[in-house]
Amino acid sequence: MRIGDPGPKGRILVRGEEGHDIIDELYPVTGEPVIDKPGKGAFYATDFGELLTARGIRRLVVTGVTTEVCVHTTVREANDRGYECLVLSDCVGSYFPQFQQAGLEMVAAQGGIFGWTAESAAFLAALATASPVGPDAPETAREPAQLPR
Repeated sequence: MRIGDPGPKGRILVRGEEGHDIIDELYPVTGEPVIDKPGKGAFYATDFGELLTARGIRRLVVTGVTTEVCVHTTVREANDRGYECLVLSDCVGSYFPQFQQAGLEMVAAQGGIFGWTAESAAFLAALATASPVGPDAPETAREPAQLPR
């Protein structure tokens, strides 16, 4: 199946189709940016990079489907642009278990060749104990908590 092909919830990845919408539990709040990606990566033909740059964001937590296509493309595009990426291994998915496994192994190969992986529980635990991060954080609190490896 390709972008625009008919699927069970309308045409694949076409704005306005039922299957294109965001699920209620993750629906953005008013004013929250939404990146409507027309391809496999979040950077291709979008203003995602400009939005991140304007906000001073250099580290990304990546979730989504499919691990070996859209997630990989986004993480590789981000890495090429100097972003550090963490892929939450239990928040990405593939049609094929062997592709899921290989995709995650490829991200973290060679000590994180183009990103790192962790389970969401470890990420949330690290967030719970982390100091504020970002341009408004105190100078001594600008680095994120380390996730267990």
